[in-house]
Amino acid sequence: MKRREFLAATAATGTVLATGLAGKAMAAEPLKVGFIYLGVPGDGGWTYQHDLARQAMEKHFDGKVVTNVIQNVPEGADAERSITQLALAGNKLIFTTSFGYMDPTINVAKKFPKVKFEHATGYKRADNVSTYDARFYEGRAVIGTIAGRMTKTNKIGYIGTFPIPEVVQGINSAYIHAKKVNPDVEMKVIWVSTWFDPAKEADAAQAMIDAGVDVIMQHTDSTAAMAKAQAAGVYAFGQSSDMIQYAPKPRISSIIDNWAPYYIQRAQDMLDGKWASQGVWMGIGTGVVEIGEITDAVPPEVKAEALALKDKIASGAYHPFTGPLNKQDGSVWLAAGETPKDDMLSGLNFYVEGIQGDLPK
Repeated sequence: MKRREFLAATAATGTVLATGLAGKAMAAEPLKVGFIYLGVPGDGGWTYQHDLARQAMEKHFDGKVVTNVIQNVPEGADAERSITQLALAGNKLIFTTSFGYMDPTINVAKKFPKVKFEHATGYKRADNVSTYDARFYEGRAVIGTIAGRMTKTNKIGYIGTFPIPEVVQGINSAYIHAKKVNPDVEMKVIWVSTWFDPAKEADAAQAMIDAGVDVIMQHTDSTAAMAKAQAAGVYAFGQSSDMIQYAPKPRISSIIDNWAPYYIQRAQDMLDGKWASQGVWMGIGTGVVEIGEITDAVPPEVKAEALALKDKIASGAYHPFTGPLNKQDGSVWLAAGETPKDDMLSGLNFYVEGIQGDLPK
């Protein structure tokens, strides 16, 4: 081989080698994943569960995925700034973990088309925006059954956040199933217009207790209502996380949000180059909605009844909204044996028959 040909061949080989090494270096860089939290992990509820899932994802990928978190971000303009900050920091996948982050997520996604976004509990999607949600109403059916059996005053309470379909579904499901096992049951709903405000949550719980409620459910994120229940000697349910520190009383069970399988799957999709926009709504059957330990304060026969209902829901043998069911005004919603389609539930904006009071506008 002539010298000139040798040098050319060597240069070509060097270029291929350098390109290969660069490719390996790029492949070795971890996937950066960002998270926006409404509260702080120490809330013991909603944010705490998202953070546990984030940690599980990092552990699962053992260095192949690194995460960045901005916490305590209010819904609105602050959220858009924080999501933009994560995108500018090089995060290729961003989870925005509250309903009120929906429009900010869509707005930022338009500016960063190469970044993938996952929005929790919303319904607006784009080519680079997915939505993920949980069928919390399935868990409410189970704890509603327990509540209906456990109340002595026949008055159960529900602390609502905002009158969005997710919350309305939960109230209706809890009431329907409490009423099935206790025809005399009444439900008192107090709306606090916040996801996380311990003072407001505590005041709502106290107002319920003063009105004779002896079993409290909540859609809010803190443990403040649980503390009030403990002081008053009434029962309550953990929300989003197990809130096990209040067992065996007042916590008699919990609804637990387990986001880890979904977070791991979506990060894997990114690593495999298979991520695509989707909308998923997961429930007890997928393991995303869990029922926490039912404590010994609950009689064995009530525990067995609740767990049997859980199993029927998980298998698909039973839908928590199965007719005959009427709307609050007495008009027919679902005929006997009829169940609603998902799009009907996604727009649910009324109480079922028997619940007193008006939905906030």
